[in-house]
Amino acid sequence: MIKLQVIGNLGKDCVTNTVNGKTVMNFTVAHTERFKDSSGQQKDRTTWVDCAYWSDRTGVAPYLKKGTQVYVEGTPDVRAFTRNDGTGGASLTLRVVSLQLLGSGSRSESSTSAGGNYSADQSSETAVAPDIAEPVDDLPF
Repeated sequence: MIKLQVIGNLGKDCVTNTVNGKTVMNFTVAHTERFKDSSGQQKDRTTWVDCAYWSDRTGVAPYLKKGTQVYVEGTPDVRAFTRNDGTGGASLTLRVVSLQLLGSGSRSESSTSAGGNYSADQSSETAVAPDIAEPVDDLPF
């Protein structure tokens, strides 16, 4: 089995469709990697991943807005195609198994309570535990 994990920002709002009686949420995640080329110039390379999340639990869909940072995990599918100009291309599609909202710089602090883990094989949504602000004194050593 091949598993792909992606952390990135949504390129556009999520679109929810029904295909053959099943619900699918489609969205695109972009991950930008910074590197230096052979001449020492700083370059950016963005990889776009088309995601398909097959789940009846569409409660997360309103939070999947352009710019939102997410973590998605699932099985990849690479498709080769021919462009109109005759050149070849490839697209990367991810069949999402697990989704986690990570936040976004454009969202307000009060809306971060919508963050959570969403998994196609879980029966209920589970919220992420908040960070512990105070130190723990009862260490076992």
